Amino acid sequence: MGYRNGVTRRAAEIRLDALLRTACEVIAERGLANTRTADVAEAAGVSQALVFYHFATKDRLLAQAFAYAVEQDLARLDAVLRSSAPPLAKLRRMLRLYAPTGRSTSWSMWIDGWAESLRTPELEKLSRRLDLRWRQDLAAVIADGVADGTFACPDPAGAAWRISAVMDGLAVQLAVHERVITRRQIAEWVRLVAARELSLEPSQLD
Repeated sequence: MGYRNGVTRRAAEIRLDALLRTACEVIAERGLANTRTADVAEAAGVSQALVFYHFATKDRLLAQAFAYAVEQDLARLDAVLRSSAPPLAKLRRMLRLYAPTGRSTSWSMWIDGWAESLRTPELEKLSRRLDLRWRQDLAAVIADGVADGTFACPDPAGAAWRISAVMDGLAVQLAVHERVITRRQIAEWVRLVAARELSLEPSQLD
C-alpha cells in the first residue's frame, strides 16, 4: 500500500508540474488577465475539475504558475553560478540567459507579471524576488571579476543595476513593439553597455 501511495503521489507531482508548465505557456500567450482555468485545462488536455483540484481558484493557479516560472529561471541562474567557470564566462552566460530569445513568450509573461504586480501583492513579491536575485548575482559575478583583475569597476552593485535596466528596457521594446529593434541589435547594445561598465572590449563578451 505504501508503494502504491508513493507512486500515486509521484504521478500527482508530475501532473502538477505539467499543468504549471502549460499554464505558463497559456499565460505568455493570452496574458494573466485573460487566462481562464478552462484555457489551461484545454491546453493540458485535462478536465477543468482537475485544474481546480490542484489549485482551488483561478487566482491561485496564476500565482503558482508565476512562482513556477520564477523557480525555473532561478534554477537556470543557479546552474551558472555553481559552475567553476571564471567570472567573464559566467557573465557571458548570464547575459545570454537574460536576453529575450525565440518569440519572447517568456518576456511577455514577465512584462504582464510586472503590470499585475501593481495590483497583486503575491505577484509583486515573486517578481521582486527574481529581480533582486538576478541583480545581486550579477553584482557578485562582477565583484569576483574585479577581485581577480578581469574587470575594472568601482561599483559592482550599481553596474549590475544599470546593465539590467538597459536589458529590461530593450527586451520590453522587442516584446511589445514588433520589428522596432532586432535581437542582434539588443545583443550588440548590451555587450557595449556591459563592456563600458567593466572596462572591457565588447568583443570579449561575444
